[in-house]
Amino acid sequence: MTKLPVRMARWSAGHPWRAIVGWFLFVALCLGAGISVGGNPATSEDFRIGEAGRAEAFAAEGGMQQRPLERVLISAAPGAGRLDPGAADAAARDIGARMRKLPEVLSVAPAVRAADGTAVRIDVTMKGAELDGKKHVDPLLAQTAEVQAAHPGLRVEEVGSPSIGKGVEKLRGDDLARTEMIALPVTLITLLFVFRSLSMALVPLLLALSSIAGAVGLSMLASHAFPDAGVGTNVILLIGLAVGVDYTLFYLKREREERARAGGRLTPQAVVELAAATSGRAVVLSGLAVAVSSATLYLADDVIFSSIATGAIVVTLVAVVSSLTVLPALLSVLGARAERRAERRAARKAPASGAGRFTRAVLRPVSRYPAVTLIASVVALLALAAPLLGLKLTDMGRETHSRAIGAMQTYDRLNAAFPELKAMHQVLVRADAGRAGEVTGALRELADIAKGDPRLGGTAVLRTSPDGRISLLELSVPHYVSTDAAQSSLRDLRETYVPATVGALPGVEAAVTGDVARYADYPEHQKRKLPLIIGALLLVTFAMTVWAFRSVVLGLVGVVLNLLSAGASLGILVMVFQGSWAEGLLVFESTGSIGSRVPLFLFVILFGLSMDYQVFVISRIREAALNGVPTRRAVLDGVGSSAGVVTSAAVVMVTVFASFAALHLIEMKQIGFSLAVAVLLDAFVIRILVLPSLMLLLGEANWWPSRGVGRARRHAAEARPADARRDSEGGPVEALTYSDAGSADSPTRSGAGAPLEVGPAGPSVG
Repeated sequence: MTKLPVRMARWSAGHPWRAIVGWFLFVALCLGAGISVGGNPATSEDFRIGEAGRAEAFAAEGGMQQRPLERVLISAAPGAGRLDPGAADAAARDIGARMRKLPEVLSVAPAVRAADGTAVRIDVTMKGAELDGKKHVDPLLAQTAEVQAAHPGLRVEEVGSPSIGKGVEKLRGDDLARTEMIALPVTLITLLFVFRSLSMALVPLLLALSSIAGAVGLSMLASHAFPDAGVGTNVILLIGLAVGVDYTLFYLKREREERARAGGRLTPQAVVELAAATSGRAVVLSGLAVAVSSATLYLADDVIFSSIATGAIVVTLVAVVSSLTVLPALLSVLGARAERRAERRAARKAPASGAGRFTRAVLRPVSRYPAVTLIASVVALLALAAPLLGLKLTDMGRETHSRAIGAMQTYDRLNAAFPELKAMHQVLVRADAGRAGEVTGALRELADIAKGDPRLGGTAVLRTSPDGRISLLELSVPHYVSTDAAQSSLRDLRETYVPATVGALPGVEAAVTGDVARYADYPEHQKRKLPLIIGALLLVTFAMTVWAFRSVVLGLVGVVLNLLSAGASLGILVMVFQGSWAEGLLVFESTGSIGSRVPLFLFVILFGLSMDYQVFVISRIREAALNGVPTRRAVLDGVGSSAGVVTSAAVVMVTVFASFAALHLIEMKQIGFSLAVAVLLDAFVIRILVLPSLMLLLGEANWWPSRGVGRARRHAAEARPADARRDSEGGPVEALTYSDAGSADSPTRSGAGAPLEVGPAGPSVG
């Protein structure tokens, strides 16, 4: 694991301009290939889940699948009093005539007047698949605008799945642009504070942005294997900027430490290779952890989670590659020049590579009272996780979209005038064509039962496919999908009404879909998949940690700490978003629930991101232990020496994630908020309190069953009297070696093993 980063760094630092040009050529090729091949967007079939999905498959089989539907609402202009029926009818005729001429329109239904006479609506069915409607809705919106201009005494407006989808897409784009305007400058300022050098601060940002560009292109290619549900780019931006900057930051900070330790005795290329042998290994492990954790989302058997997994995996691996290839080249070119002034200051003042004052102050009680610290920290995290017991998952329905979208304001007015349009049940039946009459009779009986149910309303619509095999009954639901009335009507329909009518026919298949069914079935699908995904996630996290550190104990520690971190952050999410007390602070309207996709996404991504800090910190601790340092001192020194870079990385991550918490879309807001909270808990509670106190209590048991640490200490003790040398300031000169203690390629600093000799061409394995 260590040899590969060192070899890549050696070549890159030795051929910097080839590596730099090669990287940007790689990014251009990825992006160009993705654009030329194009993405593969998910289709309606990809979104089918549960009984609702089975019913939609029946509808598609009979040619009765859902089409894009737009509704034009005609009402009195604001302040104009009651609606003029004559003017409304004229506008309706104008709308109908215009819409019928459009090639995007399949049919236009007759105008329908609201029961209270306050509005008139015209239903316009578009051609093509339902998901494609937003791509072709502009001509319809243009005609509606022209009718509005021709009838100034009326309010003529349009709403439907296509126009709402287009509005959501535009709002998401505007939000992301604003997020970039916030995250990029704050990230740059943070990096300037860390490095005190503009060129060195720009390197992580440049590599993160180029990694995102390359990942976007690769994700378009990957979408032909895993269709894109429209969220891949968002995930790439969210994860890419955070991990891209972090991985580069880990590498850069270690390079500066090695440069300061060498005191000018090593060439820039040799210093880069030393950084590659230590932080380069940690970056590879962290990246693999995020990628493998994200891959468990494929087990959800859901196109949205597949898109999320693909985006996270691609951007993480590209970020790792950038850190191991082009970054050493940039450091070899810019390093000496950018840090010349810093080295002059370092000559007057010893470099502060240890713990800062805050970290030292926190670690002092941790080192004295590890048991008390551990108990108090774990109890606090469990208390933060307690709200998870009241978690309520719902699929975020259309009514939860931000009213900053103009179409959503029309949506509210439409539902006020025509409450029967709020939701719908669709009963699909598949049977032999010769039984069409029998099926139709049973469905009519079902419609008669529905008339007596106060939770249902409107006129039932019954249709049969041309071949007579598929029958469809539509029942209006005058309640939003999230209400108890809508949900209980679905349960009674599936469990009582359908079994008593069409379900009683032998050899007939029946299923219920519609807005309410999709809303109910999706969370249930996730709940069924959750144990499998969590089990796989715990297993791969444990296996990755054991493989990385050759320790079963550390594998268990990693799993437990990740569970604590993820549980606490999700508990805070429930406490904030299921209640209403934080609505004004975070600018949202509580739905009393959490988006059904949010916890699973967060749980998986949080496990991966938590591994970032754990791998980096434990790597420093293990490195010290392999140098013969006692475990207690190794823990405190490892946590302290990594404090600066982990804190800086946490600030960058929190900035990126918190900017997503400012988005209008409720699910993205929940995700951004929870990720920001999780990073804060990881960086300032898990890393500084829980991890060191637990490792201090475990002592030598941390490394079980590996005997590498003990063997390394014996080698160090035997070699020290004969081989220890002193530099001009009286400090020991350490040689980076590859020791077989616990791992065939674990980096140590001792006199044992094959030394990494530093010559004019840089380090080489002896």
